[in-house]
Amino acid sequence: MRAVVCETLGTPDTLVLRTDWPEPEPGPGQVKVRLLARAVQYVDVLMVAGQYQTKPPVPFIPGGEAAGEVVALGEGVTGFSVGDMVMSRHSPSGAFAEFGVSPADQTMLIPEGMDVQAAAGFRSAYSTAYHALVQRGQIRKGETLLVHGAAGGIGLAAVQVGKALGATVIGAASTEAKRAVVLENGADHVIGYDPIVDGRGTFRDKVKELTGGRGADVVYDPVGDWVFEESMRCLNWGARILILGFLGGGPAMARTNHLLIKGASAVGVRLGGFVEAEPETAAENLRVLADWASKGLIKPYVSHVLPLEKAAEALQLLVDRKVIGKAILA
Repeated sequence: MRAVVCETLGTPDTLVLRTDWPEPEPGPGQVKVRLLARAVQYVDVLMVAGQYQTKPPVPFIPGGEAAGEVVALGEGVTGFSVGDMVMSRHSPSGAFAEFGVSPADQTMLIPEGMDVQAAAGFRSAYSTAYHALVQRGQIRKGETLLVHGAAGGIGLAAVQVGKALGATVIGAASTEAKRAVVLENGADHVIGYDPIVDGRGTFRDKVKELTGGRGADVVYDPVGDWVFEESMRCLNWGARILILGFLGGGPAMARTNHLLIKGASAVGVRLGGFVEAEPETAAENLRVLADWASKGLIKPYVSHVLPLEKAAEALQLLVDRKVIGKAILA
């Protein structure tokens, strides 16, 4: 089969398209899927570079999430039939190919009304947002949610999930084009990171203005670095600042005096660890999200669709921060 393969760790342009890769067959408890669309995630960039916490031996096929048609079932698999259209999880990799195998308990039917390209990027982004806001952030109806990186995959998901949970959502994004999409996807307000003073944005003043001086109740932060530090200065009493990653360049130091004064909490969010530790709750989260999707309450946004052989280009689009929502290999 055709597959995009990482033969040497490095930048996205080191990926190779192979036409002779062995087609996988499902083992016990697995589902074989003809992959029609694959999500491109920043995790893939890190894995190809050898900088992710999971390091599969080279050569390997990147990609952890996809959607397509069931073509075979492994021993003991129930609940699926050949021909079903499903979303599949490939852990830690293996989706940038024509076929893939997925554990049956990590495979689910595509919600009614969702197309296969949107489905490919649904699971991780929305599961991350829901787990962050519900289990970790304990967000309540009527609270104010500040979403950083709001035009990204997990950011745009958080905007939609926050609105579905009844929050007032402030979406922060770096360009006018991105902020327009964030508004279209349900944010009540959008803000940028300018003006930059001494190398830092002053968005905290805008957040205070939009909240009548109170600040945000929940901050959803996949950016880190100075963005986290500025967020600490616009927290309401009892706020929760959710730490999802460090796309801004690196982790920040949480100033414990700010947390003490505001009675606030800094909370780590890691979907993989949650799924391993609480699989039943994680599965229930997905059932809720699938129901919301079928009702139109949440809907994945795809800004780029490229063919499989342009996987390197798709990863570079992520690196260059040109993707809004999701990029898909179809």
